[in-house]
Amino acid sequence: MQENNAKGTDISTLGEFGLIKHLTKNIKLKHESTNFGVGDDAAVIDCKNKKTVVTTDLLLEGIHFDLMYTPLKHLGYKCIAVNVSDVYAMNATPMQVTVSIAISKRFTVEAIDEIYEGINLACENYNVDLVGGDTTSSLTGLCISVTAIGEAEESQLAYRSGAKENDLICVSGNLGAAFAGLQLLEREKRVYDNNPNMQPDLSGHDYILERQLKPEARKDIFERLQAAKIVPNSMIDISDGLSSDVMHICEESKVGCLIYEEKIPIDYETHKMAEELNMNYSTFSLNGGEDYELLFTVPLDKFDAIEEMEDVKVIGHITNESKGKYLVTRDNVEIELQAQGWNPIKED
Repeated sequence: MQENNAKGTDISTLGEFGLIKHLTKNIKLKHESTNFGVGDDAAVIDCKNKKTVVTTDLLLEGIHFDLMYTPLKHLGYKCIAVNVSDVYAMNATPMQVTVSIAISKRFTVEAIDEIYEGINLACENYNVDLVGGDTTSSLTGLCISVTAIGEAEESQLAYRSGAKENDLICVSGNLGAAFAGLQLLEREKRVYDNNPNMQPDLSGHDYILERQLKPEARKDIFERLQAAKIVPNSMIDISDGLSSDVMHICEESKVGCLIYEEKIPIDYETHKMAEELNMNYSTFSLNGGEDYELLFTVPLDKFDAIEEMEDVKVIGHITNESKGKYLVTRDNVEIELQAQGWNPIKED
């Protein structure tokens, strides 16, 4: 585990304010709306006449990530990516983030530097300003909380509650890869726990590992929708699994849906991993989660524009609420969708 570095610098040598100064000394602000960032009691942001979008995620060691196989730099990157993904899911532009971190005595300054390398890389890639946060000690493990702030014209915002009957249901990328990567990592961890002399076998699985350890928010899809002048009627990012997240849209919009199993995009490596584990690969896409792809609905007259859009697929349509929420299997059987995706507060 990367935090166990006997030659590293003890955080206590810097103190809280020294650590904050150390971690933020190279921050450069990019946006005119960021009037003032790190260095005072609070950041100052001026969004002019636009609407402000705010989202927060909390990542806890042992619940959301396992440091046995999660590189610290990847973890830092992921904690930013999953938050800006929520901003894109509102059809808004992410502008600023704050990062708060609770750390135990296991961690050195160098280990925290690795986390912030990932944070800073993600901020650069998604063009957001890191404008503040907090640091504190933890008795149980690592905890990272990120708040992302975005902006949009009111007419451009996409809510979960806007889906209309006959809307096309669209999804970016492919689904289930992150869950496939997690299953692989957990399998190899169990092998290691049983025999520490065994080396993990991760060959041929680069794609699904990256989708789990270093997911990307779909900034490109957000930009393509803007370029095509398409404002989705509803939108959500797929963090809990397709079945759970499409049901979120249906419940908020008071509509039903019909999803076609054969149209759900699945990568070859995901398919192969499901076969290795003797599992149905559709289970990965429907219930896996952490893909951070964009799931959205648009009016039927946008079909041609969506068909031309790279890396976006139509997988179903919105129905009347009375017709329920169903998946049409490859055998042309309709089965009711179940919300079986990620639930962070369920009992074991």
